[in-house]
Amino acid sequence: MDTNKQNKIGDLLHNLLSPRNLRLSIHNLSYLPRWIIVAIDILVIAFAFSFTYMLFEGTAMGYIITSHHYVYISGIIVTNIFFFWLFRTYSGIIRHSSYIDAIKLLFSQMSVLVFFLFVNLLYELYSGHKAFLNTALFINIVLSFCGLFLYRVVVKQTFELYFSEKTSSKLIRTVIYGTDANAISVANALKFETPSRFKIVGFIDKNSQNASKRMLDLPILIQRKRLPALMRSVAAEGVIIADKSLTKDEQLVIVDQCLEFNYRVYTVPLISDWENQKEISQKVKNIQIEDLLERKPIVLDSKSISKQLKDKTILITGAAGSIGSEIVRQVAGFSPKAIIILDQAETPLHSLHLEMQAAGTNAKIHAVIADVKSKQAIERVFKNLQPQVVFHAAAYKHVPLMEENPSQAILTNIEGTKNLADLACKYGVKKFVMVSTDKAVNPSNVMGASKRIAEKYVQSLFLKNQKEENNYKTKFITTRFGNVLGSNGSVVPLFTKQIAEGGPVTITHQDIIRYFMTIPEACQLVLEAGAMGNGGEIYIFDMGKPVKIIDLAKKMIKLAGFIPDKEIKIKIVGLRPGEKLYEELLNDNSKTLPTYHNKIMIAQEIQDEYENLHTEIDELIGIANFFDNDDIVSKMKKIVPEFKSMNSSFEVLDK
Repeated sequence: MDTNKQNKIGDLLHNLLSPRNLRLSIHNLSYLPRWIIVAIDILVIAFAFSFTYMLFEGTAMGYIITSHHYVYISGIIVTNIFFFWLFRTYSGIIRHSSYIDAIKLLFSQMSVLVFFLFVNLLYELYSGHKAFLNTALFINIVLSFCGLFLYRVVVKQTFELYFSEKTSSKLIRTVIYGTDANAISVANALKFETPSRFKIVGFIDKNSQNASKRMLDLPILIQRKRLPALMRSVAAEGVIIADKSLTKDEQLVIVDQCLEFNYRVYTVPLISDWENQKEISQKVKNIQIEDLLERKPIVLDSKSISKQLKDKTILITGAAGSIGSEIVRQVAGFSPKAIIILDQAETPLHSLHLEMQAAGTNAKIHAVIADVKSKQAIERVFKNLQPQVVFHAAAYKHVPLMEENPSQAILTNIEGTKNLADLACKYGVKKFVMVSTDKAVNPSNVMGASKRIAEKYVQSLFLKNQKEENNYKTKFITTRFGNVLGSNGSVVPLFTKQIAEGGPVTITHQDIIRYFMTIPEACQLVLEAGAMGNGGEIYIFDMGKPVKIIDLAKKMIKLAGFIPDKEIKIKIVGLRPGEKLYEELLNDNSKTLPTYHNKIMIAQEIQDEYENLHTEIDELIGIANFFDNDDIVSKMKKIVPEFKSMNSSFEVLDK
């Protein structure tokens, strides 16, 4: 053999035996072909038979009494193969063997035992003596089962030990909060997760009932003191909240305690019996700021909403926005005849259209690019598609931008609403639901004042129609709520982006507070209010407890795994033009009436006469077309006397 060939063979052997290839080979053993598993099982059966045969031959008792040794040996192997096939003992992946595989093996070996006992009985009846010793057969079957089960356990433990040693240094040491079936399912799923993220070091029992006990060979820790102290005792870096009996307040206490000491917090939803381990492990995620809202789930009156939307044509303006798009998704779940998604933003509207088509809704989707400022374009939609219910979410909402561009706030938020409301009456729309904001209450900025004027207009239009007793009485309903977590322009996406960039996280004032709700929650309440409304109401939503923005920023920084003001700075940048320290849900002179839904109330606002208000709004729109900011804002303050500018150049107009 020449030197070149020797070198090639040497290189080949070196590559085959390299740590990387050995690891790959061992990893692939978990997916051996079935015939190899069957062959190994037969070898185990042969070894158990040989051992039993020698054991009884040594005692002079004899295992096989008949002279047909080879027939018996062949029979026992063939019978085992048959019952392996019947119980599919070879179909499981060896490294993931479980008690189900053990039960299959037990059934297959018990079936072999019963079969040969029956054969031995028949043989004795036929020939007058037994073919083999029953005691020896029983011992043979026990040894076979032990061998088959043991080699699976050895392979399983070898794999677990091999891979855990390779990756344990990179894993997050984690405790699971909970000791119920949900917690066990999570632990098992994470144990076999690929690639692994967590090293589970124990379970936490809040009830103090399982001291000194273990689950999955892991300790059960009794919570007799604060959670961080318990986690420190086992060198844990994070906790997975898997106990579904915890109340929202108990969860908040756990999260606050862990974040205080910079421990990671993860959550997982309730596990269903039919979910597999991969699905469970994928649901273990960092706890989100939405999870910390002190709010209970909303219960909707599905029958009432369905009655309003089923088999109807629904128009949703501002459909490409965060609120509008969620309204579209939720409306689609109530089997409407058609959904008209209208927006002036081409790309997000196209994306929403594709999403709705992929969702497989039975409703026909009409994607319309149009601006609510253009009455002619909007009228074509009403004339051609005949919507029966309108959800009006199209609006400019960024306070500082509208403070600099008040004409655009007038033309979109007021004229756009007026166009839609007038056309809704003209074309016999049954319900018109307007999405408004808490910034319309005692407005301190142009955006809030423009929304308040829009509210006034739809209310006065409904009042006018009632007085005139028109054949087509469109019911105008207004919904008013605060900040929506995750919506375009809200602080949460901004803070997330700033944290990802390494900071600083900017807030306008250390004392500023806001009400928050999630996008789905806000849209659910919009649908509910639309269903219950009889016309002319302004619905306000229970926004829960107000949140201090600086506390929100600190929690988000801690949830991202950083230390506030050390690793990520918090910077106070000052109030923006038109911004309040806190928002209000009611005017000083307003009262509320309860509804059947405990999260929805009706604000009793003073309603304006349509004729006077209509004239004032027409004048305002005319002024807006000349783009003189002072004239525009002065007119707005006349229409909305409670509009007092704050931190704005328009404050001089209040003097």
